[in-house]
Amino acid sequence: MQKSAKKKTVVLVEDDVSFRREIESLLKSAPDIELLFSVGNGEDAIERLQGMLPDVVLMDINLPGMSGVECVKLLKRKNTALEVVMLTVYQDAGSIFRALKAGANGYLIKSSGPEVILGAVRDVSMGGAPFTSHIARKIVHHFRGTQEKPVKVDQALSPREQEVLELMAEGYRYKEVADKLGIGIETVKTYVKNICIKMHVRSRIEAIVKHYS
Repeated sequence: MQKSAKKKTVVLVEDDVSFRREIESLLKSAPDIELLFSVGNGEDAIERLQGMLPDVVLMDINLPGMSGVECVKLLKRKNTALEVVMLTVYQDAGSIFRALKAGANGYLIKSSGPEVILGAVRDVSMGGAPFTSHIARKIVHHFRGTQEKPVKVDQALSPREQEVLELMAEGYRYKEVADKLGIGIETVKTYVKNICIKMHVRSRIEAIVKHYS
Protein backbone atom coordinates (compact mmCIF):
# COMPACT_ATOMS: atom_id res chain seq x y z
CA MET A 1 0.00 0.00 0.00
CA GLN A 2 1.44 3.36 -1.08
CA LYS A 3 2.07 5.84 1.72
CA SER A 4 0.18 9.12 1.25
CA ALA A 5 2.19 12.34 0.94
CA LYS A 6 2.43 14.56 4.00
CA LYS A 7 0.00 17.45 3.92
CA LYS A 8 1.31 21.01 3.90
CA THR A 9 0.35 22.68 7.17
CA VAL A 10 -0.96 26.25 7.15
CA VAL A 11 -1.81 28.93 9.71
CA LEU A 12 -4.04 31.86 8.69
CA VAL A 13 -3.85 35.30 10.34
CA GLU A 14 -6.73 37.50 9.11
CA ASP A 15 -9.03 39.89 10.97
CA ASP A 16 -11.76 40.14 8.32
CA VAL A 17 -14.11 37.37 9.50
CA SER A 18 -15.84 36.94 6.14
CA PHE A 19 -12.59 36.68 4.19
CA ARG A 20 -11.06 34.44 6.86
CA ARG A 21 -13.95 32.00 6.56
CA GLU A 22 -13.57 32.06 2.77
CA ILE A 23 -9.85 31.20 2.93
CA GLU A 24 -10.45 28.60 5.63
CA SER A 25 -12.95 26.88 3.34
CA LEU A 26 -10.52 27.09 0.41
CA LEU A 27 -7.65 25.56 2.38
CA LYS A 28 -9.83 22.80 3.80
CA SER A 29 -10.99 21.90 0.29
CA ALA A 30 -7.43 21.07 -0.82
CA PRO A 31 -6.56 17.39 -0.20
CA ASP A 32 -2.84 18.14 0.22
CA ILE A 33 -3.23 21.04 2.69
CA GLU A 34 -4.09 21.04 6.40
CA LEU A 35 -5.25 24.23 8.14
CA LEU A 36 -3.84 24.07 11.67
CA PHE A 37 -5.72 27.12 12.95
CA SER A 38 -6.76 30.66 12.04
CA VAL A 39 -6.73 33.76 14.23
CA GLY A 40 -7.76 37.39 13.85
CA ASN A 41 -4.70 39.19 15.22
CA GLY A 42 -0.93 38.97 15.47
CA GLU A 43 -0.78 38.62 19.23
CA ASP A 44 -2.83 35.39 19.14
CA ALA A 45 -0.74 34.12 16.23
CA ILE A 46 2.52 34.58 18.14
CA GLU A 47 1.12 32.90 21.24
CA ARG A 48 -0.30 29.88 19.42
CA LEU A 49 2.74 29.44 17.17
CA GLN A 50 5.10 28.95 20.09
CA GLY A 51 6.85 25.63 19.59
CA MET A 52 5.16 25.09 16.19
CA LEU A 53 6.60 25.22 12.68
CA PRO A 54 3.83 25.08 10.06
CA ASP A 55 4.85 24.92 6.43
CA VAL A 56 3.24 28.28 5.67
CA VAL A 57 1.69 31.26 7.47
CA LEU A 58 -0.75 33.37 5.46
CA MET A 59 -0.64 36.86 6.97
CA ASP A 60 -2.72 40.00 6.47
CA ILE A 61 -0.96 43.36 6.87
CA ASN A 62 -3.70 45.51 8.37
CA LEU A 63 -4.42 43.72 11.65
CA PRO A 64 -5.91 45.22 14.82
CA GLY A 65 -3.24 46.01 17.41
CA MET A 66 0.06 44.64 16.15
CA SER A 67 0.44 45.06 12.38
CA GLY A 68 1.02 42.08 10.13
CA VAL A 69 4.48 43.39 9.25
CA GLU A 70 5.46 43.63 12.92
CA CYS A 71 4.05 40.15 13.51
CA VAL A 72 6.15 38.75 10.66
CA LYS A 73 9.24 40.44 12.08
CA LEU A 74 8.71 38.90 15.53
CA LEU A 75 7.86 35.45 14.16
CA LYS A 76 10.93 35.39 11.89
CA ARG A 77 13.12 36.55 14.78
CA LYS A 78 11.96 33.48 16.73
CA ASN A 79 12.22 31.12 13.75
CA THR A 80 13.97 32.17 10.54
CA ALA A 81 12.80 28.97 8.81
CA LEU A 82 9.15 30.04 9.01
CA GLU A 83 7.63 30.67 5.56
CA VAL A 84 5.25 33.66 5.48
CA VAL A 85 3.10 34.84 2.57
CA MET A 86 1.36 38.20 2.89
CA LEU A 87 -2.26 38.10 1.70
CA THR A 88 -3.52 41.67 1.52
CA VAL A 89 -5.31 44.42 -0.39
CA TYR A 90 -2.31 46.77 -0.22
CA GLN A 91 -0.41 47.10 -3.49
CA ASP A 92 1.71 50.19 -2.79
CA ALA A 93 5.49 49.85 -2.90
CA GLY A 94 5.87 50.93 0.73
CA SER A 95 3.72 48.09 2.07
CA ILE A 96 5.41 45.55 -0.20
CA PHE A 97 8.95 46.47 0.80
CA ARG A 98 8.15 46.77 4.51
CA ALA A 99 6.77 43.23 4.40
CA LEU A 100 9.78 41.89 2.48
CA LYS A 101 12.20 43.64 4.81
CA ALA A 102 10.40 42.08 7.80
CA GLY A 103 11.04 38.64 6.28
CA ALA A 104 7.96 37.80 4.19
CA ASN A 105 8.63 35.12 1.57
CA GLY A 106 5.78 36.06 -0.76
CA TYR A 107 3.15 38.71 -1.39
CA LEU A 108 -0.31 38.10 -2.86
CA ILE A 109 -3.31 40.33 -3.39
CA LYS A 110 -6.53 39.10 -1.75
CA SER A 111 -8.34 39.21 -5.07
CA SER A 112 -5.99 36.52 -6.41
CA GLY A 113 -7.94 33.47 -7.57
CA PRO A 114 -8.27 30.33 -5.42
CA GLU A 115 -5.75 28.38 -7.50
CA VAL A 116 -3.20 31.20 -7.16
CA ILE A 117 -3.52 31.16 -3.36
CA LEU A 118 -3.34 27.38 -3.14
CA GLY A 119 -0.44 27.38 -5.59
CA ALA A 120 1.37 29.92 -3.42
CA VAL A 121 1.04 27.65 -0.36
CA ARG A 122 2.50 24.77 -2.34
CA ASP A 123 5.27 26.85 -3.92
CA VAL A 124 6.55 28.61 -0.80
CA SER A 125 6.56 25.39 1.23
CA MET A 126 8.97 23.98 -1.38
CA GLY A 127 11.30 26.97 -1.37
CA GLY A 128 9.52 29.21 -3.88
CA ALA A 129 8.69 32.88 -3.45
CA PRO A 130 5.14 33.48 -4.74
CA PHE A 131 4.17 36.97 -5.89
CA THR A 132 1.19 38.27 -7.82
CA SER A 133 2.61 38.99 -11.30
CA HIS A 134 2.24 42.78 -11.25
CA ILE A 135 3.68 42.87 -7.71
CA ALA A 136 6.77 41.02 -8.97
CA ARG A 137 7.11 43.52 -11.82
CA LYS A 138 6.73 46.43 -9.38
CA ILE A 139 9.59 45.04 -7.31
CA VAL A 140 11.79 44.60 -10.36
CA HIS A 141 11.03 48.09 -11.69
CA HIS A 142 11.79 49.58 -8.30
CA PHE A 143 15.27 48.10 -8.29
CA ARG A 144 15.84 48.86 -11.95
CA GLY A 145 15.09 52.52 -11.28
CA THR A 146 13.75 52.88 -14.81
CA GLN A 147 12.89 50.33 -17.45
CA GLU A 148 15.63 51.77 -19.64
CA LYS A 149 18.34 51.14 -17.07
CA PRO A 150 20.66 48.33 -18.27
CA VAL A 151 20.15 44.99 -16.56
CA LYS A 152 23.26 43.71 -14.81
CA VAL A 153 24.25 40.30 -16.12
CA ASP A 154 25.70 37.99 -13.50
CA GLN A 155 28.54 36.21 -15.25
CA ALA A 156 28.39 33.33 -12.76
CA LEU A 157 25.01 32.21 -14.16
CA SER A 158 24.64 29.97 -17.18
CA PRO A 159 22.46 31.19 -20.09
CA ARG A 160 19.63 28.88 -18.97
CA GLU A 161 19.91 30.09 -15.36
CA GLN A 162 19.73 33.66 -16.65
CA GLU A 163 16.60 32.71 -18.58
CA VAL A 164 14.96 31.13 -15.51
CA LEU A 165 15.79 34.18 -13.39
CA GLU A 166 14.31 36.55 -15.99
CA LEU A 167 11.03 34.60 -16.08
CA MET A 168 10.86 34.43 -12.28
CA ALA A 169 11.36 38.20 -12.20
CA GLU A 170 8.30 38.62 -14.38
CA GLY A 171 6.19 36.74 -11.84
CA TYR A 172 6.07 33.30 -13.47
CA ARG A 173 5.60 30.37 -11.08
CA TYR A 174 7.70 27.19 -11.24
CA LYS A 175 5.17 25.29 -13.37
CA GLU A 176 4.78 28.22 -15.76
CA VAL A 177 8.55 28.51 -16.15
CA ALA A 178 8.76 24.77 -16.74
CA ASP A 179 6.02 24.88 -19.39
CA LYS A 180 7.55 27.90 -21.11
CA LEU A 181 11.02 26.35 -21.30
CA GLY A 182 9.85 22.80 -21.96
CA ILE A 183 11.52 21.35 -18.87
CA GLY A 184 10.33 19.67 -15.65
CA ILE A 185 9.36 21.49 -12.46
CA GLU A 186 12.12 19.71 -10.52
CA THR A 187 14.63 20.96 -13.09
CA VAL A 188 13.39 24.52 -12.56
CA LYS A 189 13.79 24.10 -8.80
CA THR A 190 17.34 22.86 -9.33
CA TYR A 191 18.11 25.91 -11.48
CA VAL A 192 16.69 28.24 -8.80
CA LYS A 193 18.73 26.49 -6.11
CA ASN A 194 21.91 26.86 -8.19
CA ILE A 195 21.11 30.51 -8.89
CA CYS A 196 20.80 31.21 -5.16
CA ILE A 197 24.07 29.41 -4.42
CA LYS A 198 25.97 31.23 -7.17
CA MET A 199 24.56 34.64 -6.20
CA HIS A 200 25.02 34.02 -2.45
CA VAL A 201 21.37 34.70 -1.62
CA ARG A 202 18.72 32.77 0.31
CA SER A 203 15.68 33.09 -1.96
CA ARG A 204 14.42 33.82 -5.46
CA ILE A 205 13.34 37.33 -4.59
CA GLU A 206 16.79 38.16 -3.17
CA ALA A 207 18.31 36.88 -6.41
CA ILE A 208 15.97 39.11 -8.45
CA VAL A 209 16.78 42.15 -6.32
CA LYS A 210 20.53 41.53 -6.55
CA HIS A 211 20.32 40.89 -10.28
CA TYR A 212 18.55 44.15 -11.05
CA SER A 213 20.12 46.45 -8.45
